[in-house]
Amino acid sequence: MRAVVLERFGGPEVLATREVPDPEPREGWVTVDVKACALNWHDCLVRQGRYPGVPLPHVIGSDGAGVRSDTGERVVILPSLFWGDDERAPGPEWEILGDRTPGTYAERVSVPAANVLPLPAGWSFTDAAALPLAGLTAFRALFVRGELRAGETVLVLGAGGGVASMAIALAHAAGARVLVTTSSEDKLELAQALGAEDGALYTSDAWPERIRALSGGRGADLVIDSAGAWEQALAATAAGGRLVTFGATQTATTEVDVRRFYFAQQTILGTTMGSPRDFAGLLGLVARLPAWRPLVDRILPLEEVAEAHALMESRGHSGKVVLHIAS
Repeated sequence: MRAVVLERFGGPEVLATREVPDPEPREGWVTVDVKACALNWHDCLVRQGRYPGVPLPHVIGSDGAGVRSDTGERVVILPSLFWGDDERAPGPEWEILGDRTPGTYAERVSVPAANVLPLPAGWSFTDAAALPLAGLTAFRALFVRGELRAGETVLVLGAGGGVASMAIALAHAAGARVLVTTSSEDKLELAQALGAEDGALYTSDAWPERIRALSGGRGADLVIDSAGAWEQALAATAAGGRLVTFGATQTATTEVDVRRFYFAQQTILGTTMGSPRDFAGLLGLVARLPAWRPLVDRILPLEEVAEAHALMESRGHSGKVVLHIAS
């Protein structure tokens, strides 16, 4: 089969498409003929060697959709492997597909049978491939960890990325008022098309004040943060509000005004991609939104994976980048 093989860590140019053996049969696992796979920032970090234990050579990729080879069923892949029994947090065996287990940048992938679910009704393989990691991360951040309720104001930081675009749409569908931060007026307009009411440009240091003004001086009830910008994010969070954080694209360390934090009775919650139960919740929500699809920026052939990764790193996209795998 054809696959994108990571033979050494580095920039996008280290990714190459070549012939590799098909996945070996494994009890309790199934093989999926992959029709489309989607990129995530996580894939770039794996490619760069930022995660321990990644074997070389290796096939990366977390998101995918295709045809289950033993039954012919059209399926979407849940990339959250070995979550465990505790819904509060993943267990010690948890990993994301493509970290150590060969991933979806290939014509075929093998995953546990529990990690393939029926394609949502009416969805294409491209639509479905764009959903899992980003959609599940957004769902858990909003509803499981963030406990978002209809009528609340939610602030999504960094509108334009895959998780952010899904968080905007899902929060809007749940009846929340959505504000965003983003880097340009064009991306703000796109966020508004997805369901955001308004927002602020994070290129201005005064963006927390802008968010507070848009929320009547109160701040957001819930802030979804993939950047690690806790100091500014908390400044835009209402008294009694929640900050849910799952990324560090801006910084891996931050400072918090402790007194201001506890006097405001705020909460900081960590999250990740979610559990199989969370994924079932996401698919249930999607089923109630028949017209909604993930925002896809562009679709490229598998052979252009290096160009796709370069696009991810340039932040030149809005929504998901998907690779099409011709059979």
